[in-house]
Amino acid sequence: MSANLVFIPFPIVSHLVVAVEAAKLLADRDERLSITVLIMKLPIDAKITSHIENLKNSHITFVELPHNDSNLLELKKSQRAFILQYIDSHKGAVRDAVAKIMDGSRSTRIAGFVVDMFCTAMIDVAKELGVPSYVYFTCGALSLQLILHLQTLEDDPNHDFAEFKDSDFETTVPGYVNPVPARVWPALVFDKDLEFLGRISKFRETNGIMVNTFLEFEHEVIKSLRDDETIPPVYPIGPILQVGQQHTDQNEHGEIINWLDAQPDSSVVFLCFGSKGGFSENQVKEIAEALERSGKRFLWSLRKPPPKEKLEFPGDYENPEEVLPEGFLERTVGFGKVIGWAPQMVILAHAAVGGFVSHCGWNSILESVWCGVPIATWPLSAEQQANAFELVKEFIMAIEIKMDY
Repeated sequence: MSANLVFIPFPIVSHLVVAVEAAKLLADRDERLSITVLIMKLPIDAKITSHIENLKNSHITFVELPHNDSNLLELKKSQRAFILQYIDSHKGAVRDAVAKIMDGSRSTRIAGFVVDMFCTAMIDVAKELGVPSYVYFTCGALSLQLILHLQTLEDDPNHDFAEFKDSDFETTVPGYVNPVPARVWPALVFDKDLEFLGRISKFRETNGIMVNTFLEFEHEVIKSLRDDETIPPVYPIGPILQVGQQHTDQNEHGEIINWLDAQPDSSVVFLCFGSKGGFSENQVKEIAEALERSGKRFLWSLRKPPPKEKLEFPGDYENPEEVLPEGFLERTVGFGKVIGWAPQMVILAHAAVGGFVSHCGWNSILESVWCGVPIATWPLSAEQQANAFELVKEFIMAIEIKMDY
């Protein structure tokens, strides 16, 4: 009898890509295994459809779940909470989609659910159907250990968790060398609307936690997690990367690659801040001035931030000169290049790139490690402060960008 594994990724491109890459690795190991990826389409991410086309695989079926627009008006009130509520509202659609798979073939059984770390509501659906569930934690093992530790800290009646915010409090976390200050904890843990740590507690109800990391990188904390009898087995399955997409991307982004080809080896600093990395006009001008003064070769992925109070991702400027200092592009033409969206993995793999100014998203960290490009940390949101802390303090393998007075 063949088996079908159901993946439920968080509906943004960065999470979808690593989910599908993990699914491909599993599917390639046994021809009896097929995989169904259930897609929840956020109204803000039009690019996800084109990415699905690029990710298609003969062993993987993509099923787009029906839109659930009933709560769209809530979008204006609480952006981050809306996304999680929007995901939770798809429990019925997930149940129906899986039931259809089960009814469609008597020779195929549902082997289990693999749910994104933000889709823990679907663990209940797996229980209802009597199938195993696994969490796919798309960050690193140290981040996993940190949030599990914070979840137990929040549950401790001797602490008022809210008091830790903006405080000098530090906590000792198993697997960490240094105490972890509250100022680098993920901001999500303090957002009461999200109930994020309550969602993390659902991890303990699953059959296992898959983590996008590898033993050689986070050996000590992985050992610590495996020794913890209060959590399910932890499986390091990384690094999950789109290595095979490089040649396609090179053809699509020839102008960037041609420019890099003309630069000496390890001479270019690459600035890229992820799918949500847009800056104010004043900040853009400050970055531009610093780059110009440095006189060093640079490649800068400059993104346009979405309008305030709108749940959208950054886009590309039609004309970057509208936010850059007057004459900046002309003065730096000999040593710098400003682009929009960047094929990050392709750029990091290029011999000309010798440094990476990064927001410290986990995918970006793994790509930089894979390509051997050192990072200067500029965390912006989510767990990125904790990731930067890991690189700078725990592993001593990155430089911290900080303000000097």
